[in-house]
Amino acid sequence: MAKERFKACVNVYLILEKEDTLLLYLRQNTGYADGQYSLVAGHIDGNEPASFAMAREAKEEIGIDINPKDLKVVHTMHRITDRENIDIFFSCSKWSGEIQNIEPHKCGELLFAPKHNLPQNTLEYIKTAINNSNINKSFCEFGWEQ
Repeated sequence: MAKERFKACVNVYLILEKEDTLLLYLRQNTGYADGQYSLVAGHIDGNEPASFAMAREAKEEIGIDINPKDLKVVHTMHRITDRENIDIFFSCSKWSGEIQNIEPHKCGELLFAPKHNLPQNTLEYIKTAINNSNINKSFCEFGWEQ
């Protein structure tokens, strides 16, 4: 019997830091986790390095320019939902342009929140990744039965 071909979705997330805060993105009208805070994020479209995908998503969602060389991987997560996900979390504290909500139909607000005191309605896996990055834990698995 042939083994089924495995396919995971690769997602990129931006931990955009300003002093002791980070930028959160309030999801709305997406059908997934609406009313909860997340990070600027997206999927790799294919045929692009993860750092370029992150820079592209930052431009599309909040209107800023990031040099992919200024991105630093601070956490990787292997997460299970209705699909398998490989989530790459990038940290960045250098960008050009003004942060603005380019997608108000998907984003209720942008909020700089203290990175050690996230809002209660922050997605649980996002909290886990941020907390892990705060303690320099580079990898975790999330959502798998133990």
